[in-house]
Amino acid sequence: MRLTTGTDDEALLCFLTGMDRKELFFNRDLQLSDEQTEEYKALLRRRAAGEPLQYITGEQYFMGHRFSVDPSVLIPRPETELLAEKAIRYIGDHDVCNVLDLCTGSGVLAISIALACPQVMVTASDVSAQALALAEKNAGTLGAQDRVEFVISDLFSEISNKYDLIVTNPPYIKTEDLNSLQIEIKDHEPISALDGGRDGLDFYRRIAAEARSFMSPGACLMTEIGADQSEAVSLLFYESGFACIETFKDLNSLDRFISAVI
Repeated sequence: MRLTTGTDDEALLCFLTGMDRKELFFNRDLQLSDEQTEEYKALLRRRAAGEPLQYITGEQYFMGHRFSVDPSVLIPRPETELLAEKAIRYIGDHDVCNVLDLCTGSGVLAISIALACPQVMVTASDVSAQALALAEKNAGTLGAQDRVEFVISDLFSEISNKYDLIVTNPPYIKTEDLNSLQIEIKDHEPISALDGGRDGLDFYRRIAAEARSFMSPGACLMTEIGADQSEAVSLLFYESGFACIETFKDLNSLDRFISAVI
């Protein structure tokens, strides 16, 4: 089989052969065994049926680190790296000792912050025990296990400490919009990590109402939002007594993040 270039095809060949893209480039005439050929065809069929590449290969890179992913967690998106970067910059500019990551999923935010800011302790929480187990595995693989504590919690239900910074990427898709998502998302990623309720704001209501009890004086909260949710989420935080509420855009100039302080 003559190896060709193509984003997903090439990635699956790398996964199958253990080569990186550079090695594939210099081995265009590599012959796969009959067994490898059949396995490759099976991988292509899975991808053609809509299974995300990241679930097939079991990995996704985030902030330069390789994270394991599986269908128990959302696949980390590139725009969420901007939230991690904002949190890391905030820690560098402020006296932050402890950080809480709500809805941690695969742990990308909590672990990336812990790796970049060794002076802080991070608590990573999620309602899904399966997701939390994967996040803990990622922390061990990446060497952050000593600075990230994992807690099974429905938002703040099992949280007891106060934090200098809270970061979160909660579910924010409207329930009625779930069926209109692309097949890779609606048929493969966990709906519980996507469904934000009738108007997409269920989790923001709870976070806005409950977060202040778990924040140190002057602490900051940073959250990812849907592109059309800035005004509604900002109002929720304002009505809950937050100040200095700011909206930040992603690389596509879409409203994507909100920060607020108490």
